[in-house]
Amino acid sequence: MEQPQGKLIAIGGNEDKGSEHEPNSEQKNNINFFELQILSRILHEIRGHKDSTVEVITTASSIPEEVGEAYIVAFKKLGNEHVQLMHIKNREDAKNPEYIDRIAKCDGVMFTGGNQMRLSTIFGGTEILNILHKRYFMEDFLIAGTSAGAMAMPNTMIYQGSSSGALLKGEVKITTGLAFIKNVIIDSHFDKRGRFGRVAQAVAANPSCIGIGLGEDTGVLITEGRFLEIIGSTLVTIVDGHEIQHSNIADLQDGSPISIENLKVHILTKGNCYDLVNRTFLKEPSLVKH
Repeated sequence: MEQPQGKLIAIGGNEDKGSEHEPNSEQKNNINFFELQILSRILHEIRGHKDSTVEVITTASSIPEEVGEAYIVAFKKLGNEHVQLMHIKNREDAKNPEYIDRIAKCDGVMFTGGNQMRLSTIFGGTEILNILHKRYFMEDFLIAGTSAGAMAMPNTMIYQGSSSGALLKGEVKITTGLAFIKNVIIDSHFDKRGRFGRVAQAVAANPSCIGIGLGEDTGVLITEGRFLEIIGSTLVTIVDGHEIQHSNIADLQDGSPISIENLKVHILTKGNCYDLVNRTFLKEPSLVKH
């Protein structure tokens, strides 16, 4: 497996106004940045720190201007004056030579929350996505994303599924994401929206994947395409299906309840680590063997 030189930071979100919400879930409906600590870590991981140029890509959001301005304010609080916004709203925008040039020159990118299908349908097959892949694999380059921006990072992406029916076959919909990392499935707002069932079904249907459930104001720093370090204030849930012994998901009619035997679950908090290749829980970063 090709080892990327860059890093990913996937954040669980905090219910900003630009996100797509599932029916009947309680909404705060405001923009605030509990994850300032995480944004600070993003700057720390980008070379040049406070002088780094960060491109905030608002494609997923239904209110890109408002969300983008909130990120400018948040990064400015942390001392970074070099944040730029890309309001790429369709595939034609994604072909804009100015945006392509900026992606080729920036120090890191941040995908905002919203609807992850906007990211996969607008960026799939574009020069911008090709450049991001190349830079992530060949350079010390950072790609961050919150909520939908985090969910779109893997090659396998959840794009739909209510929490209440998540353990009924067919309720969780999967498609192809931006493919910065293989063999993982990322879900956001994991604890607040009760999304364990979504990840359990997704992993049962794709047992080669590790499920990563991100709590709000919490994220994972992924290095070498395999080592996860937990950052932020709450929890990350790892769902490992490699040792599933029985699952009836292949034989069921849509709408039928799923049974799964021997699904392995780990709960991680700030400072804990996880090795995606060896599928091992590590208490702290010093235990990561490079």
